Amino acid sequence: MNAVDTATVIDMADLPMQHPRAPASAAQARARFFNSGNAFNVKLPEVPARLFAPPPEGRHGVFDCDQSRALDCGFPATTPLMLARYVRIAARDALLPLDVRATGSVWYVISGSGRLTGAVDGFAFGAGDVFLLPGASGYRIEAGAEGALLWTVGNEPQLAFERAQPAPVAGAAIDVVHYPAAEIERQFELMFSCVTRDETSGRALIFSSDRQAAARNLTPTLTLSFNTLEPGTHQRTHRHNSAAVTLVVQGEGCHSVVGDAVCPWTPWATLVTPPGAPHSHHNAGSRGARFLIVQDGGLHYHARTMGFEFLEAAG
Repeated sequence: MNAVDTATVIDMADLPMQHPRAPASAAQARARFFNSGNAFNVKLPEVPARLFAPPPEGRHGVFDCDQSRALDCGFPATTPLMLARYVRIAARDALLPLDVRATGSVWYVISGSGRLTGAVDGFAFGAGDVFLLPGASGYRIEAGAEGALLWTVGNEPQLAFERAQPAPVAGAAIDVVHYPAAEIERQFELMFSCVTRDETSGRALIFSSDRQAAARNLTPTLTLSFNTLEPGTHQRTHRHNSAAVTLVVQGEGCHSVVGDAVCPWTPWATLVTPPGAPHSHHNAGSRGARFLIVQDGGLHYHARTMGFEFLEAAG
């Protein structure tokens, strides 16, 4: 299997994967060897830029924004490290048990109301709220009289790739955090009372918590921003090494440009921006736009590889 006719080998890249010649144990037999010519030419499918629509009225359950087939991975994934989902619950019904197989997941309440109970101290939620859940089993989401539609993003694919399990709640790196809609609006008002600089990437509200405040992240690996875009303006073209999963919260006559593709916004659509892709957001409508963005930015900040840069001069 390892015999190589050196007379026919032109380049190291032509060498096949090598096994040990005479392993003396099972541990030695597991060894495999590559070289600098054949080890770094792994070709993986690119992350597709894609729009997902929310589930239609009348359909209840959990709906994955799944691109695992395109990514050639064996577990549900929207990007290699993140999974976005819509969750629709019928009036006065419950989703149980809800297991969060992630370090943490962020939730946005698109419509309706309800209550979270189970793995943590419960709280009531309403439309426009954001909350953060650490990985745990046995959550329960009960919908109110109007039912509830929620959007959630977690790092389930990251843990699935490593075959890892979330830490117990008592030892988790995050706690349950609830950001009510009224407090989010108060923070927007404060933000809009301030001026910005040319190098500032638009006006966006960044979510964090007491335990993650030093890193300014939502979880150790995920970042969450609530971006805004004034009528008749656009967020200039930029790129970053983190993938982005975006929920259209508010915007008429808006679109994004990802690479060469124009992606028109529709209510509550999910937009996937591949890592490193040039992209911009445009508002040709008459009212301000809002869009919620989750990125695997915590990993890149920690690794010093975010690579954010504008590709368009300030106008």
